[in-house]
Amino acid sequence: MNWKVVVLSEFYSDLEEAGDWYEQKLQGLGARFADEVLDVWAGLAVNPLLGCKKHPRRNIRWRYPEKFPYKVVYSVEEEKKTVVVILPDFKNRI
Repeated sequence: MNWKVVVLSEFYSDLEEAGDWYEQKLQGLGARFADEVLDVWAGLAVNPLLGCKKHPRRNIRWRYPEKFPYKVVYSVEEEKKTVVVILPDFKNRI
């Protein structure tokens, strides 16, 4: 059961900003961070409904990488089997 994962362009600039921030703290940490976010994306392609938190009233869900305080926020279009990654949340905006 594969889902299509669509990532909005705003995601990339925030992801880069967060990766740069981690890299400034410790060399190699930015790459580890990016790997964990990619693992979250891979999990969304398998099943976006498992292992996530869900907003109580809106069709918004989020997952966290294993070791970083970073939300990957997304919506699920079940009829189209599509996941839309809305915006990561490096600054805990939700």
